Amino acid sequence: MSFELFVALRYLKTKRKGIFTLITTAIGVAGVSIGTAALLTTLSVMNGFQADIREKIVGAQAHLTVHARMTDAKREKLARTLASQEEVAAVSPFALGQAIITFSERSTGFVLKGIRPAEEFAVNNLKNSLTYGSWDEIGAPANPAKDGRPSAPGVVLGEELARNLGAWTGDTVIVVSPQGVATPMGLLPAMKRFRVVGLIKTGYYEYDSATGYTSLEEAAAFFKTPGGMSGMQARLTRLEWADRVSESLQKTLGWDYAVTSFTQMNRTLFAALKLEKSVMFLILVLIIVVASFNIASNLILMGTEKTRDIGLLKAMGATPGQIRRIFLWVGLLIGGVGIGVGVLLGLFLSWVIWRFPIVELPPDIYYLSRVPVRVELLDVLGVMVSGILLSALATLYPAFRAAKVDPVEAIHYHG
Repeated sequence: MSFELFVALRYLKTKRKGIFTLITTAIGVAGVSIGTAALLTTLSVMNGFQADIREKIVGAQAHLTVHARMTDAKREKLARTLASQEEVAAVSPFALGQAIITFSERSTGFVLKGIRPAEEFAVNNLKNSLTYGSWDEIGAPANPAKDGRPSAPGVVLGEELARNLGAWTGDTVIVVSPQGVATPMGLLPAMKRFRVVGLIKTGYYEYDSATGYTSLEEAAAFFKTPGGMSGMQARLTRLEWADRVSESLQKTLGWDYAVTSFTQMNRTLFAALKLEKSVMFLILVLIIVVASFNIASNLILMGTEKTRDIGLLKAMGATPGQIRRIFLWVGLLIGGVGIGVGVLLGLFLSWVIWRFPIVELPPDIYYLSRVPVRVELLDVLGVMVSGILLSALATLYPAFRAAKVDPVEAIHYHG
């Protein structure tokens, strides 16, 4: 044990004069503890919400999406390139188009996506998002209607979209494409009837309120998609590789293809969540800053109280640097105890919030009933390092002030 640490521990263990210095020390420790616990708990809750949002987005999307104006050569090149990537675990073709959906005098814009269910479910979690109906009935019906005419092909709608339209499974909706159809009367919008065969609830409002799914062939024929598809989706073996693989594929395929990862498609949302977390971190760190002022005031009082002891130490050969390090150790010990208690308290509060329904959320808005909590090691380390740095900064002025004490005057006037 170093000389400076030994003296610092003796200063903290010895009985202090007056109750005020003891109160200020306790306030300093409590302030750092409360600030650390509040910061760690808030970051854990925000991590939980971010993880929940990311899970819902990935459940409705693939990790990577490649768009192109397809030809036979491009389709073969894309399939061959994706198959050669070791990081790609599964692929699925799709046809995509924007349209207007109408039911019972209600109309709204939406995105109609054509898929092959078996392949689509290999790249996302849409299969588990179905709440009513069946995926087996999308696309062209197997049997004609009773009047001899072909039945309308099936479509699966997002629950929010169906609710806004007032439609339910079994109802027939009209989909209008903005692409015109040449007729003797001129250019008219393409229209087609679809039968609602299922509803999905991904938990992500942007998809549940504006997306419908039908078979790949039906969507490609309705939108007259070149090559029979708009592109291909891919699921990677690891989600964290999405951006890196996206950049690599873009260079390999060339600019005739548009390769986007799920983070790039939702960059605004993820940027907003990241900014929100950073701002909350800075705001809550101010609690620790205020607590560090208490540490500084406590050290100033201790320096005044221990003036004679400091003078004796310097008279016995202690250097100003050693005096500064003694006060630095005192501040770090006070702050360290506060940070340790605060981290334990923050972890306990995070566990309580996760385990017990203390805060209940409306499920119809958040799609979950409890506050999600996720503790990350980097956040815990960041909180601890921030607390230690602020505690160290709080000791600078008291330490330099104590190091300037004249030993002769200290022993003479405080003897």
